[in-house]
Amino acid sequence: MAKPNLRPDHNGTQRAQFESNKLKIYASQKNCGICGKPVDFSLKFPHPLSRCIDHIIPVAKGGHPSDIANLQLAHMTCNRRKSDKLMPERDFTTGTELVSNRLLPLTYDWKTI
Repeated sequence: MAKPNLRPDHNGTQRAQFESNKLKIYASQKNCGICGKPVDFSLKFPHPLSRCIDHIIPVAKGGHPSDIANLQLAHMTCNRRKSDKLMPERDFTTGTELVSNRLLPLTYDWKTI
């Protein structure tokens, strides 16, 4: 028997706010918050480079499920690779090291498919 999804951003009290903030992020962000490369909005799920929303601090690690400050645009494959990890990050514009989750190893170049 499948375990019910209890995350409030999936089906619960935070769902409406998450959907509203997702639209704001899609309208205002153009680069993946994890790898820093542009996101092609014409690609649709299940393409690995399609757009999705990433929780900067994962809900499993105590991150808020719908706060816009905890959400960022990401490629689906980058988000899956990051999973629920918290990692050191690099600011792509200044090169300054920050504490977050964006510095992940790239394992495969999906654009060659």
